[in-house]
Amino acid sequence: MKSEIFSLPDAELEYFPNFLNKEKADLLLEKLLKEVHWQQQNIKLFGKEIPQPRLTSFYAEQGISYTYSGLQLKPNSFSTELWELKQATEELSGFDFNTCLANLYRHGNDSMGWHADDEKVLGKNPVIASISLGGIRRFQFKHKTNKDLKESIELQHGSLLIMKGSMQHFWKHQLPKTKKEVAPRINLTFRKIN
Repeated sequence: MKSEIFSLPDAELEYFPNFLNKEKADLLLEKLLKEVHWQQQNIKLFGKEIPQPRLTSFYAEQGISYTYSGLQLKPNSFSTELWELKQATEELSGFDFNTCLANLYRHGNDSMGWHADDEKVLGKNPVIASISLGGIRRFQFKHKTNKDLKESIELQHGSLLIMKGSMQHFWKHQLPKTKKEVAPRINLTFRKIN
């Protein structure tokens, strides 16, 4: 499968714009919008509790939980579709995953602020595999110390983005708000929690 390699210092970033064909991506989007138990939870940000600007649902193998921004996620069991996507992602990337955080960005006001996936439970150099379904959104990166280093990708319907190596140590990423009319977008983020 053809990928685009982004040459960023201190990072490994690989993008597969056609990981899923349009027919499969359309079917998955429709099914997940209807069948996932989406929740809007409160997170702690700068000492204040606020509603997350998106809906989420967490899936994991038995006995695994995940905590970020003061939020402890209780896992659902993988559905057949998510398990198959996990296996396809593992086969392509060569890495194993045991969790999936599903995010639903309902409109342009839903977003994810600047952060790095650098929690200890993810290990020294975590691999993050992220599948996009639905509306095209801009995903941005910035280097933690060199303010001149910035990058962005328009994440396509059915695409897979893999962040690996030392990327989480040196780079932050975000999905900013947009004033453009944009269709709902689901992001499925696979990680391995130790």
